[in-house]
Amino acid sequence: MISMRKFRTPDAVIAGAGFSGMTLARALAEKGVKVLVLEKRSHIAGNAYDEKDEQTGLTVHRYGPHIFHTRDKAVFDFLSRFTDWNGYEHKVLANIYGKFMPVPFNLDSLYLAFPETKAKALEQKLLARYGENTNVSILELLKTDDCALHELGSYIYRNIFETYTVKQWDKKPEDIDPATTARVPIRLSRDDRYFTDPYQGLPTDGYTPLFCRMADHENIEIHTKTDALSLMRLSESDKKLYFDGQPFCGVFVYTGVPDALLDRRCGALPYRSLDFSFEVQNTEFFQPCGTVNYTVDKDYTRITEFKHMTLEKSPRTVILKEYSKNCDFARGDIPYYPILSPESTALFEKYTAALAAYKNLYLIGRLAEYRYYNMDAAVSRALAAADEILAAHFACGASV
Repeated sequence: MISMRKFRTPDAVIAGAGFSGMTLARALAEKGVKVLVLEKRSHIAGNAYDEKDEQTGLTVHRYGPHIFHTRDKAVFDFLSRFTDWNGYEHKVLANIYGKFMPVPFNLDSLYLAFPETKAKALEQKLLARYGENTNVSILELLKTDDCALHELGSYIYRNIFETYTVKQWDKKPEDIDPATTARVPIRLSRDDRYFTDPYQGLPTDGYTPLFCRMADHENIEIHTKTDALSLMRLSESDKKLYFDGQPFCGVFVYTGVPDALLDRRCGALPYRSLDFSFEVQNTEFFQPCGTVNYTVDKDYTRITEFKHMTLEKSPRTVILKEYSKNCDFARGDIPYYPILSPESTALFEKYTAALAAYKNLYLIGRLAEYRYYNMDAAVSRALAAADEILAAHFACGASV
């Protein structure tokens, strides 16, 4: 149980101190709502958590690289209240049997993949058919009746997409939602940035300090190393919430996996998880850019070198290798990505239908809503959810 609480009775309890939970907490707190945030881990910031590597003093992202990018000025302005940005623009290379090639595949990639004469002919065909500075999908090239463009689509599919996708999802591309293939772009320009959004960068002093500043409000109380489900109970008999053994009339926002709220009684929702291997290298830089995808070989999916992103200086560097796997909650795996399929979507809808009976329960965020959110989308969704919650439960002011 929680002892020495700041609030005798919070107006809202939020499970999870990542982007969704903490954005909601701040937005509600600024409207006078007393918010208690419960975080199972020993730290806030969720998967965006970063800290200094003990050996080098360099900043590392403990749960994989997080590069902020958005077209949403409202989201950018909200987060900019809590941090400055370093202006980093992310670049990714694919390592294709030792040859580095820009990702997304662009016009420069053509000349790395093919002899100059062939590359020039392909460039002319692409620009004539689709126009300069546009994007065309792999799927579209594979469907074209032009043999040369179809061959290009096949090359990109095999060398950039196919093996990488199998490693990421443990499925053949044809067994994944076709929209996934459709989203993989070929960029008809020489823009080698991974993202083209107008607002990009990393927090100047890190994500964790950003979250600490977001949490610094008199109406926010945070407890780490605390599982919300050890305190919040969903009563089947009366469809009410009980917090710390007492009926709870406030708002409960849950950002974790939704099936856990009902003891996975209909089965576990499938997620992909990740294993990470951090290595210190005694060289100033290990690779040419922040991320190199290993699209045709190796058992890891990519290597991240944080110095490129944080813009820190050091004679040594830290790299991170990522290995994708299915999430097994029994062995303590962390869920990262929902595995979308007709079956998993139907299972998710079964859980949400059952949970809809609890009128003061909200499922918010990537895990809880069983969908992929970038950081900016998570913040946008949380800000919108805060407005919904305020209108529905605190229209006349918080219950102090």
